[in-house]
Amino acid sequence: MLVAAISLTVTSCKDEPDKYEVADGLPTVDYIRCLSSEIKGNNDAANTHYTNGELVEQASPQSTIALIGSNLRSVYEIWFNDRQAILNTSYITDNALLVDVPKSVPKDVTDKIYLITQNKDTVKVNFKVVIPAPDIKTMSCEYAAIGDKVTFTGNYFVYDPSYPLKAWFTGEDGSLIPAPIDVSDIADDFTSVSLTIPEGAGRGPITMSSIYGTASSPFYYLDNRGMLFDFETVADGGTGLFSQGWKVRDPIEDEYSLTNCRHYITIGDGATTLDEDGGWCDVPFRFDFWCGSWDTPQNITTPPGAALFNVADFNKWESMALKFEMNIPSNNAWASGAMQVCFQPIDQVTLSGNPIAGYKVVGDANHAVFDASKPDYKWGSGDWGRAFYRPWMTTGEFHTDGKWITVTVPLEDLKLDKDGKPASVGPTKASDFASLTLFLLGGGKGKECTPLLRIDNIRVVPYK
Repeated sequence: MLVAAISLTVTSCKDEPDKYEVADGLPTVDYIRCLSSEIKGNNDAANTHYTNGELVEQASPQSTIALIGSNLRSVYEIWFNDRQAILNTSYITDNALLVDVPKSVPKDVTDKIYLITQNKDTVKVNFKVVIPAPDIKTMSCEYAAIGDKVTFTGNYFVYDPSYPLKAWFTGEDGSLIPAPIDVSDIADDFTSVSLTIPEGAGRGPITMSSIYGTASSPFYYLDNRGMLFDFETVADGGTGLFSQGWKVRDPIEDEYSLTNCRHYITIGDGATTLDEDGGWCDVPFRFDFWCGSWDTPQNITTPPGAALFNVADFNKWESMALKFEMNIPSNNAWASGAMQVCFQPIDQVTLSGNPIAGYKVVGDANHAVFDASKPDYKWGSGDWGRAFYRPWMTTGEFHTDGKWITVTVPLEDLKLDKDGKPASVGPTKASDFASLTLFLLGGGKGKECTPLLRIDNIRVVPYK
């Protein structure tokens, strides 16, 4: 048996006909094809128009291209301008090499691809990387005050001496209000930029312009689209929706309130301990809004118990995100318990359980989607899709140093059960978004903490 095993091992080591080996000599490239799966990708420049398999002499970052030629297995490194691309030998043959154009913006633009062999010989191929206009993805706080310095993240915030990066906010009358940018506030990799919110800035998108083009943010400054809870009364211009259910969080107005707003709620009180497992502690670590009223039939069309799908349009929910502003003091850092973001339909939960016109099945007041010990409820297994937001997982603890930030939770992430495993069922249509609970519960091992999360402006907005 020992001899047989040794024989098999020796044979296996020698018999590898498909093992990749770097070839000698120099590569040649006859032409380059684009392998984009769409006519136009999200990262393509505005003037590009690619068809799958089209011959190209230029492409945008992150595009997949195929170099066609000979002896391409001699390529040991590949560079686009001064940015090295990742080679995957599974996609290299003698006659074809598939590679993604590097995401990062080149600083030394030569409009060349450099194919480098193992012997450091270099073959140059003419090819242009087309950089898109600024791609504005997030703003550190969408409700920051005039005069506050904020940070935008994304891609392609490129500074060029001949055309400095420029930014504008939307004015109250729809005009563009310039926001000066200092080159020292642009990240070296062009993925973030900081600036001060100018006088006259009003609700609307932010526009940025670089040498490569102009684009606007998908989000708004002071965004109130799809506002669910601003914790203000209708008389004060708010949505008139507040916490209602078993665990009511009353609005607070104090020196920590956002400049552009008045009231907020808290999850946690800065004194109650949340254990390292994020164990059940619904007071004060939970915010409930169960739609409906104590009337018969229940009122789900107007505040204070309007079903959320009657407040905001959820018809395209898979391309939307839940957003809110959050403020966590440094001495009340969050270090355990996932914020479970759970929307529920009317057949699961309502305020009173009384009949509702047009609905055969109406859920009563319950927290069954969080409590697996309630098998008598339809959703007592906790197997209903929700999202987990737990920024402390990567840092050990999380706080905002007492400053307000904007949090984004894509609704397409509503796919986990109460234990963080894939849920077998979850929201599929707009009417599944009637009620909402935010609950610090479970989410993996953390450490004991006394968190205080100030929350304001809970809204659903287009995300992509």
